[in-house]
Amino acid sequence: MKIGMFTDSYRPYVSGVVRSIETVAEKLTELGHEVYIFAPCYPEYKQEARVFRFISVPTPTYPDFAIALPFSLHLHSTIKKIGLDIIHVHSPFSMGMLGARCAKRLGIPLVFTYHTMYDQYVHYLPFAKNISRKVILGFARNFCNRCDLVITPTEVVRAVVEQHLQTKVEVVPTGIDINEYSSANPRWLRETCEIADKTKVLLHLGRMGKEKNVGFLLQAFSEVLKEQPNTRLVIVGEGPERNNLIAQAEQMNLRDSVLFTGGLSRQNVINSYVGADVFVFASTSETQGLVLGEAKAAGTPVVAVKALGASEMVADGIDGFLTPLALKCFSAKVLELLENDKLREEMSRQAIIGSNAMSDLNMAKKIVVLYENVIQGKQRRAYSAV
Repeated sequence: MKIGMFTDSYRPYVSGVVRSIETVAEKLTELGHEVYIFAPCYPEYKQEARVFRFISVPTPTYPDFAIALPFSLHLHSTIKKIGLDIIHVHSPFSMGMLGARCAKRLGIPLVFTYHTMYDQYVHYLPFAKNISRKVILGFARNFCNRCDLVITPTEVVRAVVEQHLQTKVEVVPTGIDINEYSSANPRWLRETCEIADKTKVLLHLGRMGKEKNVGFLLQAFSEVLKEQPNTRLVIVGEGPERNNLIAQAEQMNLRDSVLFTGGLSRQNVINSYVGADVFVFASTSETQGLVLGEAKAAGTPVVAVKALGASEMVADGIDGFLTPLALKCFSAKVLELLENDKLREEMSRQAIIGSNAMSDLNMAKKIVVLYENVIQGKQRRAYSAV
């Protein structure tokens, strides 16, 4: 099968969506399929086989993110030459709209993965945020109805987005590459950040945007320190809020207890997961929260705010804790894990067990079945119309 993936986010940009696309594309390729990526161009990008780049411009409110100009004189002929069997778009905007136009014009089945709760990102717009939220929701709904299939990463997100949709919605989480963790170095994080063995380590990993709610984590950590001063919070990632968060940590007198590593290589991300005692997460906008599954695969128990995708990624009381968006509740659960070694060890064991059910290969196989069903359905409708 030849699959064309159109996306507004792709490497070298780092995000959960990018990670998801990388994971499924790699596993689909292993299964014998051909995956072609259509994505924005970045100044520092490396040329790759089967990746087509489009001229792009940086966004005004977040220059590190590029918006592709969805135009190409040769795109249709390129797609015909490749012989795409299906087009899978990962955004309803620039590149997603381009993919949808190509699918319609060339009669190719169209699949869309609803990676993001788009209304939760209107703070990146310079004006009219309330109006923009309604417009974006309506736009995303109309886009879904143009597709042959919509995929969501979790059941809770399906329940939200399938309202008022005529299009069928299926659930396929982004899979976890559990083999990555076999060669991890559990000492790397402590040695690199110079953290003593007796010091407990909390880890947060993700892009630093307002919607990730990292400021809440700093406040919760401040409460944790009152009871457990021999604790450090390590924050991994880049993003538009990074400098503001560093300043907030300094204002809260947390400079010696909070470590901002910036972006890390994939191997060192894995090393960080394995080297932490507890993974903390406060975003309320995640459709899945891929980092939660990755932390679990490393055997690191999670404390997360109960919202959307996170509510399905963490088995509350079994491999981690889910809490309301309340500082006392959140910090209390973190302290419970830090102070109870047996509980933390049991949750670590359960986390690994839970992550095994989400292997990336199994999730890719599910997507292949959905692709085949969509293609067959399209062919039946075309035959019936003759």
